[in-house]
Amino acid sequence: MSQTDRHKRLRLLIRKLNSQRKQQASKIDILCNNLISAQRAFINRLQGISFTAQFYKSLLGSSDLTSLLERAGRLIKQEVPGAGVTFFLRQPEGCERHTIESDEALLPAEQGSEDCFSPELVGSICKSNRPCTLDDLLGMDLDGGLNGLSRFSVATLPLNNLGRSLGFVLLYRRSPKVLTPEELHTISPVMCGLSQAIHCARVPLHSGK
Repeated sequence: MSQTDRHKRLRLLIRKLNSQRKQQASKIDILCNNLISAQRAFINRLQGISFTAQFYKSLLGSSDLTSLLERAGRLIKQEVPGAGVTFFLRQPEGCERHTIESDEALLPAEQGSEDCFSPELVGSICKSNRPCTLDDLLGMDLDGGLNGLSRFSVATLPLNNLGRSLGFVLLYRRSPKVLTPEELHTISPVMCGLSQAIHCARVPLHSGK
């Protein structure tokens, strides 16, 4: 074998080794990224479980509906910093609102964001009985009352007991600090237990006791 042939063969071997090294490095990067993603997902899940446990524990001992909603609202605000929280609860004669104290900076100059919700819009949200984004709400808002919320990130989460709508929770925060999917994903699981607690707190009122 000539010297030239040896050099060619050596170059081919080096090229092959470099290609294999790059493929191996790519596989290692993919594996590391998958491990990091799995770890983040696990941590987020643990945080969600921790919040749910703390939320339900804090609601124990609430003696009336107002106390129950105040505790629930403050826990939600702790998990979603800077957000306004309003509970819309259905009543035979309309809708009852419970607003948790919020930062003044969250409110428009003339009205609170919850004041943009007409009885018709509230009825549509309750009827949908599902989480709604601002785009969803704008599609239901036939009167254009939500035009004043352009500076806000808004979402609603349903309250229902055995499939029957009890109302919903309104969350809002001034843009550009939007409500993130992660925050809503953390809050959503406690809505079922909160709905049951609200139903139980209102039973004496409906029974006339």
